[in-house]
Amino acid sequence: MRDLSNFKGCPAPQPVTLKGRFVTVEPYVREQHLQALWDGLGGMAINPLLRYFTQPDFTGMEDFSNWLHSVAKSGWLTHVFRDNSSGKIVGVANYMRADPANGVIEVGGVAHGPDMKRSPLSTEVHYLMAKHVFEALGYRRYEWKCDNLNEASKTTAARYGFTFEGVFRQHMISKRRNRDTAWFSMIDSEWPVLNAAFEAWLSPDNFAADGKQKRRLEDIRAEISKEQAV
Repeated sequence: MRDLSNFKGCPAPQPVTLKGRFVTVEPYVREQHLQALWDGLGGMAINPLLRYFTQPDFTGMEDFSNWLHSVAKSGWLTHVFRDNSSGKIVGVANYMRADPANGVIEVGGVAHGPDMKRSPLSTEVHYLMAKHVFEALGYRRYEWKCDNLNEASKTTAARYGFTFEGVFRQHMISKRRNRDTAWFSMIDSEWPVLNAAFEAWLSPDNFAADGKQKRRLEDIRAEISKEQAV
């Protein structure tokens, strides 16, 4: 754990562009991104995709736009994902609930469109976003929360290296039903291993000619942790 005797907090997050090998994370701008994001999330197929989000189902693109505007007013920083090869917008996530005084921030409102499935884009997106939080902004804690019924989100969080911390029972009411919320986090002392594992997994050497991974991210992370423990 870092020495906090002179800790003065962290800068508040700002919209940022983060370019990777496969994908670019860029700040959401309605005029530039709304239609492309709507299409990239499947149009009206967005409601099944976002079934674990807390807002009511969307009636159309303008309703979706109004929701994005409302969460921005509440402090969310929405960023979209652009596939470097196709130029298409393929997903979205938000920096949210920032607590600069304590160095804590959450990634949430995460939606991976169909074009992100079975590709390295989603892994690189979350590598880039976490790296910015820990290295550029100096935060101490990076959180991931989801509906406890959302098994896919929980599996994804664990794969990226977030640590499961427990379930907040009856945490909120979502779509007129109870929601228990699963909490995950990364902390700054863990970031060197997580960073090294992400970089090794994303390396061209880790992909076969058909684009399939050679080693799993979880296995790489375990190997690095074991090496550092010796």
